[in-house]
Amino acid sequence: MPCTISPLEIKRVKGLGFLNNKGTDLFNARIITVNGKITAEQTAVIAEAAKKFGNGEVEFTTRLTVEVRGVHFDNIPAFQEFIAQAGLITGGTGSLVRPVVSCKGTTCQYGLYDTFALSEEIHKRFYLGYHSVKLPHKFKIACGGCPNNCVKPTLNDLGIIGQMVPQFDEDSCNGCKKCQIVNICPMKACKVEDGMLNIDPEVCNNCGRCVGHCPFDAIEEGKPGFKIYIGGRWGKKIAHGQPLSKIFTSEEEVLNVVEKAILFFREQGKTGERFADTIARLGFDYVEKELLSDDILARKDAILAAELHLTGGATC
Repeated sequence: MPCTISPLEIKRVKGLGFLNNKGTDLFNARIITVNGKITAEQTAVIAEAAKKFGNGEVEFTTRLTVEVRGVHFDNIPAFQEFIAQAGLITGGTGSLVRPVVSCKGTTCQYGLYDTFALSEEIHKRFYLGYHSVKLPHKFKIACGGCPNNCVKPTLNDLGIIGQMVPQFDEDSCNGCKKCQIVNICPMKACKVEDGMLNIDPEVCNNCGRCVGHCPFDAIEEGKPGFKIYIGGRWGKKIAHGQPLSKIFTSEEEVLNVVEKAILFFREQGKTGERFADTIARLGFDYVEKELLSDDILARKDAILAAELHLTGGATC
């Protein structure tokens, strides 16, 4: 049967997380997860909802949300009520902060911080907490546990990458001809010159793989931190995010930068442009200066109260 739902109603329910199956009265119901994690109980409820209201199939999005396909327009309220019994909600569309994605850095052998914990806090503060805040376009955040970039933080509007900055003790270095650090460095950032290990800071990505591998304890410790990239984007027009010049040393610092970036985008972004375009228009140096200062936080209430971007640029 051809679609009988008006364009206005299709747009309305899209804002609730229901995307029209083109040409029909059926919709994909997008269920929000917290960085891709759901419980066994929630999994069972989603499966039952797919059978009860959809076509029995479950799909997964690139933002780690879950979609049930084939939900009839008339069943949308009942679907939402059914999944709510497991604490699940629909959403993840519009010119808003989108669901945060996270790698498995909490449990991965290469993870340099608790990615689940940080992404859950971002979800709480900025996906849920800022859910009514209209932005020029969608705003995507990704938490990567290490420089392996499995969830592509550098292709998100804001990406966080775990760091372990090697603390090199020159006095302990013996300038070994077969240096264990040189052998283990995946970036080839290290070499022995004039009897001393040299680490090229332009090549080293602070993956931490070298820490603890020198038999003479020249790199016994690493300093944990976070690198933040801004202005990434994938799609028809790809933009690689640029790193802020500072290595952040606490999660609270990171959370403050996330908030400042969202506020900055709302205040100075033009309706319809992505954060990458805002940065290109205003200049990276200017944007970085704003994000590294606290001036924008003093304007927070005014920025949130302003009637901006009532019709944003996101179409999906």
